[in-house]
Amino acid sequence: MRVYVLKVKWWYLFLILLLAFLSIVPQVRTPLIMSVLSRGRLVPIYDVKTAEKKLAISFDATWGTDLTDEILGILAEHDIKTTFFLAGYWVDKHPEYVVKIAAAGHEIGNHSYSHPHMNNLNEQGIAFELQKNEHLIRDLTGQQTTLFRPPFGEYNNQVISVATSLGYHTIQWSVDSLDWKNLTSAQIYERVMSQVKPGSIVLFHNAAPGTPGAIRRLIPDLLSQGYAIVPISELLHKGEYYIDHAGTQHPGKGGS
Repeated sequence: MRVYVLKVKWWYLFLILLLAFLSIVPQVRTPLIMSVLSRGRLVPIYDVKTAEKKLAISFDATWGTDLTDEILGILAEHDIKTTFFLAGYWVDKHPEYVVKIAAAGHEIGNHSYSHPHMNNLNEQGIAFELQKNEHLIRDLTGQQTTLFRPPFGEYNNQVISVATSLGYHTIQWSVDSLDWKNLTSAQIYERVMSQVKPGSIVLFHNAAPGTPGAIRRLIPDLLSQGYAIVPISELLHKGEYYIDHAGTQHPGKGGS
């Protein structure tokens, strides 16, 4: 009997073994690629690049309702629709106001359920905060929330990635009224008017004492300057867009 000895170069054998290994564990390769692609810093939308003279004002609701009727009345007087970001525990406590805000035609955004420091949560915790509040809002109003504002303005890549996977745009603001510091109406007015520009997103709160008086002046003055005041979703670019390092949303392809 003859015995044949095949001489195979070591690198050829190694290549065959490597290909065989990769063919049986394809699930290992995709996460590795994804981890490389997601090393960049993700940022939310702070404002929008637009040639149109339009902006959005928004209200975070996390405590109290005492001033909400007055705010809704001012908005109705000028036929202005805005975005209210509601915390879930506020929704639980004041369901009648959730219905009232939606019935007035305003957009409702998700501000998490318990208003936690989202950076301290894992993926499951982030998803729970968003989905629990989403279900509450939908059950009361029929609205599907698509905008998410992180509590305290805190975020990281994981927070934005989970929100995106659930169908949300993560929204910050470019103009902080600082009404939460109990500024006077005049101080809030001056602060906002000195900073707004086309594409701005302005942050207010529904229970800050100076807010009703400030928006009572702000809205007619902005309208007289030719601004359209729209809900945030109407300010955002649809289709292809990119967000630059400063958080400005631009139409089309670009960025890195």
